[in-house]
Amino acid sequence: MKEKLRKIARHPATKKALLDMKPQKTIWGILGVVLFFIAPEIVAYFWAADIVQYAQNGLSLHPDILEKLNYEMLIKLFDDGVSWFNLGFGVVLLVWLFF
Repeated sequence: MKEKLRKIARHPATKKALLDMKPQKTIWGILGVVLFFIAPEIVAYFWAADIVQYAQNGLSLHPDILEKLNYEMLIKLFDDGVSWFNLGFGVVLLVWLFF
C-alpha cells in the first residue's frame, strides 16, 4: 500500500495537478485565501454569539421567506462558533502559497 501511494505521489500527473491547485502568488491569491478561509473564522471567534442572537431576534419578527432563509443560514453558520478545520486549512494554504 505504501509503495502504491509513493508511485501516485511521484507520478507527473499528480505533481501537475498539485501545481494547478496551488493559489497564485498574487495579491488576489493571498486575499482570496484570507477572505474565504481565515476572515470568516476570525469574525466567528469574536462575534458568533452576537450574530446568532441577531438572527434569532430577526426570526421572532416573522420575516418573509427570503429573510427567514437568510436568518436561518446565519444561525447554521455561526451557531457552532469557530471552525478550526477551516482556519487551519487557510493557514496551510497560506504556507503552501509561499513555499
